[in-house]
Amino acid sequence: MSCLLHIETSTGTCSVALSAGGETLFERVSPRVLSHAALLGVYIEEALELMRQKGLHPEAIAVSSGPGSYTGLRIGVSLAKGLCFGYAIPLIGVPTLEILASRAIAQISAEDDSLYCAMLDARRMEVYAALFNRERQVVRGTMAEEVTPASYASFLTRGKVYFLGNGAEKCKAVLSSPHAVFVDDLHPLAVDMIPIAEELFRAGRFEDTAYFEPFYLKEFRATVARNKVLASL
Repeated sequence: MSCLLHIETSTGTCSVALSAGGETLFERVSPRVLSHAALLGVYIEEALELMRQKGLHPEAIAVSSGPGSYTGLRIGVSLAKGLCFGYAIPLIGVPTLEILASRAIAQISAEDDSLYCAMLDARRMEVYAALFNRERQVVRGTMAEEVTPASYASFLTRGKVYFLGNGAEKCKAVLSSPHAVFVDDLHPLAVDMIPIAEELFRAGRFEDTAYFEPFYLKEFRATVARNKVLASL
């Protein structure tokens, strides 16, 4: 039975979860924004203490891999790497946007052809976004983009698209399609990493712990510039 520790620090909310065989044994979510440095270590120690009481041993550490806050991801990944080296276990990187989509799919009862557009704010009218279907399959991979009235038009003509994450709020005044549904107050949480991390664990898809680096939001403009160059070729 797999025992995994999950760490999510990509946004202002800090959270930790412990799972065994896909079942949630422990969850902590920060009641305050941007409290990662103060609370993440405390949450992890609480999870490890529960694990010891149950006679379990962690088989892998799962951590949100971004895109997301530079400070939050750096803290989360640093602690995750330390635990991996200390316990001699592998590291699992879980994309932040997929964590968001997983949470929305679990919470929202929607038509089978609905899509979920997970968004993280990159300031101004800029976002990192990816689209998923109800089976959590990637319909369109993560892109750095500026939101305009024409954004996602090809998807909105086909059916409902649920926009979620802290980048969705800025789209409300721009995307006027009746098929655009905006989901408020949805944040990526460690407990939502469990089904994704379990799949990656079973498939043996681990990160190189020593060299793993998350994807920071501050790389947005470099990514946009690179996309423009590629599009012009």
